[in-house]
Amino acid sequence: MSQQTVVRNRLSQTVSALKPSGIRRFFDLAASMEGVISLGVGEPDFVTPWRVREACISSLERGYTAYTSNAGLLELRVEINKYLEERFAVSYHPETEMLITVGASEAIDIALRAIVDPGDEILVVEPCYVSYEPVIRLAGGVPVFLRTTAEQQFKLTPEELEAHITARTKAIIFCYPNNPTGSTMTAEEWKRLLPVIEKHDLLVISDEIYAELTYGRMHDSIAALPGMKDRTILISGFSKAFAMTGWRLGYVCASPDLLSGMLKIHQYTMLCAPVMAQMAALEALRHGQSDMERMVESYRQRRNFVVQGFQEIGLACHEPEGAFYAFPSIQSTGLEASQFAEGLLLQEKVAVVPGDVFGDCGRGHIRCSYATSLEQLQKALERIGRYVQKVSAG
Repeated sequence: MSQQTVVRNRLSQTVSALKPSGIRRFFDLAASMEGVISLGVGEPDFVTPWRVREACISSLERGYTAYTSNAGLLELRVEINKYLEERFAVSYHPETEMLITVGASEAIDIALRAIVDPGDEILVVEPCYVSYEPVIRLAGGVPVFLRTTAEQQFKLTPEELEAHITARTKAIIFCYPNNPTGSTMTAEEWKRLLPVIEKHDLLVISDEIYAELTYGRMHDSIAALPGMKDRTILISGFSKAFAMTGWRLGYVCASPDLLSGMLKIHQYTMLCAPVMAQMAALEALRHGQSDMERMVESYRQRRNFVVQGFQEIGLACHEPEGAFYAFPSIQSTGLEASQFAEGLLLQEKVAVVPGDVFGDCGRGHIRCSYATSLEQLQKALERIGRYVQKVSAG
């Protein structure tokens, strides 16, 4: 009598239930085609400034190849605090309130794992970065989604916030300037939310990775507002502002009790961020701001070009206040976002991301990164315009 083999799912139920990234499907399809113009990747098209690369090379030549402290180079933490204080009017103690992480993504992960107990509800403002929901679930939390709309410039209202708070609500995640909409919040707009946050004693996880990419004014950090520093976990990094995506270097700032919890997770999982990337980041903070400002000005010009281009095509598009994404509406075409994006890729070889990948209130929109050359943007807009005419006529 033969034995019957029992096949078990060896993955956890939580991991098995996770959906693959909706962005990656379009990237993989685009990668298999020739002549595609990609407006999908959320990555600067600039190379890391030479002075920053040179600092890394020099550090290797001088033998900086060992572990650093779990929290990262103290010299770098001191420099980050100086930078935050001068640029965003928020200050943290480098030794007890700051941790260097392997990208801002690790910072988001350990922040959630440090504060979430099973069943805790974490509020997420949509449309939002695609990793928030799965990382909340991996931490044992329950994501609760808050809706924003184009009519409100994708900004959260106190009423929407209040309506979703329960006895299980632990924290809220913000990302302003926002991926995917490019929307951001002013100090006055933040202040309208503070009474609700304080009333319910919420923790705030503030993902400010696009802070430097704010157009026409300085970024307003929620952590800088009265009474908010102690309840805010501020997350940022070097990927976007200094074109250092592949270096995988971020940081998290929080009160000592919260930071100590994150440090425990970090020291058991990552140990420390790469020392040569930390040395490069020191140079970026000390001497790379002119490079950053040049890149931001280029993004601002591209934003103006892209928004005008979409409006001329007939796709309504609010003007992004930050980041490097446009989020035009494609509702006038009568297509779902995924239909539009797939047809555009197959027929005109332009890769964009369907808006509903970023949450239900992204339906009827597409995300287009303008972190590419004006020449490529012009070609892409011509192809999108041609596609819109075809589907509208059809």
